[in-house]
Amino acid sequence: MEKAYLTMKNSGAGNIAIGIIILVVGITAGVLSIVSGANLLRHKREITF
Repeated sequence: MEKAYLTMKNSGAGNIAIGIIILVVGITAGVLSIVSGANLLRHKREITF
């Protein structure tokens, strides 16, 4: 029984760590997208075709 609890504890800790990493990567990607889009909008007058 003790082995099952140890496995569940390690699995839960791993899932929390992965969740935090995914959250940080998602927020970073969102911020970079917003900054890139704002930069494109700011310089749209300079684009000529």
